[in-house]
Amino acid sequence: MNEDIQFILDTTKEAMVNAIKHLEKQFVNIRAGKASPAMLGSVMVDYYGSQTPLNQVANVNTPDGRTITVQPWEKSMLQEIERGIAYANLGFNPMNNGETIIINVPPLTEERRRDLAKQAKAEAEDAKVSIRTARKDANNEIKKIDDVSEDLKGNAEIDVQQMTDNFVKKVEELFDFKEKEIMTV
Repeated sequence: MNEDIQFILDTTKEAMVNAIKHLEKQFVNIRAGKASPAMLGSVMVDYYGSQTPLNQVANVNTPDGRTITVQPWEKSMLQEIERGIAYANLGFNPMNNGETIIINVPPLTEERRRDLAKQAKAEAEDAKVSIRTARKDANNEIKKIDDVSEDLKGNAEIDVQQMTDNFVKKVEELFDFKEKEIMTV
């Protein structure tokens, strides 16, 4: 196979893999009933003047399915962590007992579950758009190659389409799993 075509196929696959990785990260941030340290993954804390991820200034644990505990490495950070959680606007009400911050994760209502499923569906659609954009870019690049036969170009476009189909199927599998996780009470 032509080196140019191989390069296009490799970069297209890389773009599609990145779309899946991004989708998986987005899905981690979509809450699915059980408490998880990942729910606080977006929380930034003012640590001596610089914005620092929460997990770099404290231990975040889930002792049970409804509670998240945040134990700062320095007690002086309790207020800053509490402020960071409030500022992240996650809908949590942190309680400070002087040693740790305790967050009770409320159970999801049916309406909230549907909203989260819609949010997951939108993220899945975004991933599919990214994958299709990578396909379109690859096909355009393949058409631009001059020193290759039309048969090789055609075969490369078929390879790109098969890759696209596989990655779109993977997105749908991830979404189905996430939707089931969200809707399970």
